[in-house]
Amino acid sequence: MGDTMRIGNSMDTTGNREGSPKLNVYIWDMDETLILLKSLLNGTYAEPFNGLKDVQKGVEIGKLWEKHILQVCDDYFLYEQIENCNTPFLDAFSQYDDGRDLSDYDFNQDGFSPPCDDINKRKLAYRHRVIAQKYKKGIHGIFDQDMIKLWDDLYDATDNYTDRWLTSARACVEQCSGGNKELTSGEDSAGGISDSPTKFQHINVLVTSGSLIPSLVKCLLFRLDDLITYANVYSSWEVGKLQCFSWIRERFNGPNVQFCVIGDGWEECEAAQTLRWPFVKVDVQPGSSHRFPGLTLRTLNHYFSVVYGNGDAKNADSK
Repeated sequence: MGDTMRIGNSMDTTGNREGSPKLNVYIWDMDETLILLKSLLNGTYAEPFNGLKDVQKGVEIGKLWEKHILQVCDDYFLYEQIENCNTPFLDAFSQYDDGRDLSDYDFNQDGFSPPCDDINKRKLAYRHRVIAQKYKKGIHGIFDQDMIKLWDDLYDATDNYTDRWLTSARACVEQCSGGNKELTSGEDSAGGISDSPTKFQHINVLVTSGSLIPSLVKCLLFRLDDLITYANVYSSWEVGKLQCFSWIRERFNGPNVQFCVIGDGWEECEAAQTLRWPFVKVDVQPGSSHRFPGLTLRTLNHYFSVVYGNGDAKNADSK
């Protein structure tokens, strides 16, 4: 991507001053953290329950998610066209978006190919703008009632099988945001993508090692889209988690900003340690307190206090 890359969502500023309340930025991994999918597919979620969970049932649930996520990506989010053009965030090419009205634009006939010149970068930016607009609509603005029922039934079946992992994880994210879903509303800019970072009292950011478009679709289908804006979804597939975390630090950093990473993998752990941020390792093993249900805002705040103490967050982050 090189010089085509802009730091994600450059309009973001914290506006915090000395003595004002601290802004917590929670950086979440997705798979095996906020949602379960891989461990359902390979049976590793059910195995530690020593026969109390039907392994095959978990595998079947995982396969249904996998099938339907890819179908939604292709049918609604242009994934077949841009699968080989993964970017770390949706406005990576928005500087090429000229604001053209896309209401009658034919994405199947514009001759788009992987971006190597400004014309194709503009066509990719158009696609990202449409994807962002669909994400903002949510599933009720995209799917008919039959499709919504299908997703609700699959969500409920997964939640029951995993002892309410999904709803517990979502509740924790909502608590982290301060419980306010819509403090302000972002508007689409002339260039295509804009989303206010001040929708929440605190900020939830998603950094996933998966491709960007399937990750955005997962946020929608796993009921996280009203808590994590599309501007706050990053894919580390091409650039790595440390690079994404560095962009996030640049984007939100201020004298009263604190960062915390929550995930299950070694890469986010190492990246958090490099930046001297607290890292909370999620463990799917039954009985662990660092899983869902179990992990709470109180636990996360403990990690904040251990790393940042009562001192200035900026000083703690720069040691």
